[in-house]
Amino acid sequence: MAEDIKAKLENYRTAPFDARFPNQNQTRNCWSNYLDYHRCQKALTAKGADLTPCEWYKRVYTSICPMSWVEKWDEQREEGTFPGKI
Repeated sequence: MAEDIKAKLENYRTAPFDARFPNQNQTRNCWSNYLDYHRCQKALTAKGADLTPCEWYKRVYTSICPMSWVEKWDEQREEGTFPGKI
């Protein structure tokens, strides 16, 4: 499984179509992938597992989200004021 994920990451160019977000506005897709990345990272860190599967979410949100949003969310997480549930 890890080899499949690594192969997908190597061939990754841009975020693929996600049927959960069929509209042109990709704001929710951005938000969901940001949350999924940090949830994945938290869960796998707690288990002591490899974090490679989480990289998929990071690549998707970094290609979809404006960097100003990501920077703001990162600051909010550090300050403890982030509105999402991770």
